[in-house]
Amino acid sequence: MKLQKLPFLLLAILSSFIAVSQSQIANKDQRYIFFFHNKFVEENDLSVAHPEYGKAEYNEIIDSFKKDNFIVISEKRKKNTNAYDYAEKTVKQIKKLLKKGVSPNKITVIGTSKGGYIAEYVSTLLANPDVNFVFIGCFMDTDIEQIPDINFCGNILTIYEESDIYGVDATKRKETSKLKINHFKQIKLHTNLKHGFLYKALDEWITPSKKWANGNYDLN
Repeated sequence: MKLQKLPFLLLAILSSFIAVSQSQIANKDQRYIFFFHNKFVEENDLSVAHPEYGKAEYNEIIDSFKKDNFIVISEKRKKNTNAYDYAEKTVKQIKKLLKKGVSPNKITVIGTSKGGYIAEYVSTLLANPDVNFVFIGCFMDTDIEQIPDINFCGNILTIYEESDIYGVDATKRKETSKLKINHFKQIKLHTNLKHGFLYKALDEWITPSKKWANGNYDLN
């Protein structure tokens, strides 16, 4: 699955998105998470189980972040959402938060699988080295040639699973990126769940994501 830029007309599918209230923005110490789910959730009802990986625990993942007092901005995307256009929409939302006085290091963009590619495009288009990003199961070596317009920028954490062919060590992307990366760290998991690890609300990837979103770049 490659996520090349598609026609601009697909922006029409991005009409709905969760808004952040003025009272929430007023708290300058509040931390925000933009979460983007995988492609299976985009294409299926949440009650539908993947034939190999089971049901995607989208709501459980969101609830986990909320329980740690993050304001979570997320939605179940419409089928065939274009990654690049969706990222452009998100960049506008982040810039609105920044204009309201929210510090960039209190904003974290987290994406799994296709959602991770959306997050990578947000990183590229926003080009703010102080915003946090967590890319989960969303890099293949062939991406360097097939998706050359992605450049990592920000505080970057990548999480991949040893048994997953769709997400591997992303050092090559770091090395080819032309924008500023303040922090870069990678975690290799050993769940033996293949790509299904990111379908689940697993502490193995959610806990380091929370630490990263809290500015703990050593993941202690």
